[in-house]
Amino acid sequence: MHSIPPTPSMAAAREEAEEVMFGALDTLFRNTNVSPKDIGILVVNCSLFNPTPSLSAMIVNKYKLRGNIRSFNLGGMGCSAGVIAVDLAKDLLQVHRNTYAVVVSTENITQNWYFGNNKSMLIPNCLFRVGGSAVLLSNKSNDRRRAKYKLIHVVRTHRGADDKAFRCVYQEQDDAGKTGVSLSKDLMAIAGGALKTNITTLGPLVLPISEQLLFFTTLVVKKLFNASVKPYIPDFKLAFDHFCIHAGGRAVIDELEKNLQLLPIHVEASRMTLHRFGNTSSSSIWYELAYIEAKGRIRNRNRIWQIAFGSGFKCNSAVWQALRNVKPSSNGPWEDCIDNYYSDIIDI
Repeated sequence: MHSIPPTPSMAAAREEAEEVMFGALDTLFRNTNVSPKDIGILVVNCSLFNPTPSLSAMIVNKYKLRGNIRSFNLGGMGCSAGVIAVDLAKDLLQVHRNTYAVVVSTENITQNWYFGNNKSMLIPNCLFRVGGSAVLLSNKSNDRRRAKYKLIHVVRTHRGADDKAFRCVYQEQDDAGKTGVSLSKDLMAIAGGALKTNITTLGPLVLPISEQLLFFTTLVVKKLFNASVKPYIPDFKLAFDHFCIHAGGRAVIDELEKNLQLLPIHVEASRMTLHRFGNTSSSSIWYELAYIEAKGRIRNRNRIWQIAFGSGFKCNSAVWQALRNVKPSSNGPWEDCIDNYYSDIIDI
């Protein structure tokens, strides 16, 4: 994009994809001491760049993965696709025993910069940045001793049946024929509706009985006696120790902090990720988890809630439980700058 003139070529887009994905995977294999040949399942998600051969095939070729690997390439699924990829890997690990799964989440900017003048399509240019993550999952019993987290729940909500929700994040061409992603003014309201549906399903799985009873009682009173009674918002701070809210933008973080009645420390990781790395799409929830790790805040049995929004419109949640006091991975994204980040001095 900084070339004059810009050169959003297929070759440049492939170069970006390789730099991001291979960089994350090199670090992952080095930190875990797992050989690429041991990987039985590979799931890659990238919404807007889907070349042939696929991104998953690029990884298979680069690391010479085995011929019977079960590889999947998820495209067009937006910023919440990282949770979808984890959910797919989880389901596959329940079927194929004694193996490893790698989930790679990224987004490609090179061919998806908008060069027009439509304001609703210019916003992604201001927010989105290059980034990616690689996560190793295992169903081997002896890996429990060295694993950081256990996946507890995945809850997925899809509002695509509603036309407004379907079109609120929409890739299209403007009047001049230039392609971009337009963001609707209804985005925050639609995201709020998707969140409400998602937490209605998630709540009974994670909330203490006392919170569930309060929520249910308020719902009954509202329906039977007084339609003006405000619905009870459960205290999710009783269910989770850490929150990784997709860094989609300041408005998204502010809205969730307000609606879920969170404290500034609960959204600190999201704000700092947006400040330092921008919106890295589906991988942002992993930058946030890496931030909390780098701050040394994750203790044994802590629960982490990753929540992401994406086009379609989707709201997806993943719940993890720490299996030990977690130290940050070496060569993590915050290694060279974590000491510069304090919640009381960064305003975003």
